[in-house]
Amino acid sequence: MSDEPGFDRRMIEALVCPETRAPLSYDADAQELVSRAAHLAYPIRDGIPVMLVDEARKLD
Repeated sequence: MSDEPGFDRRMIEALVCPETRAPLSYDADAQELVSRAAHLAYPIRDGIPVMLVDEARKLD
């Protein structure tokens, strides 16, 4: 799988976790934006980050 996201990488700099307002990191393998502060991973579907806490996956 490519490390290049299906969206503009500069968008990550503008997005923050809706729960904590902390920065996000991009997980290319899982196609998710990860908030380490909230222990949540937000999915990227069809190149669009889904920034809803209810849609996020809890990290271990």
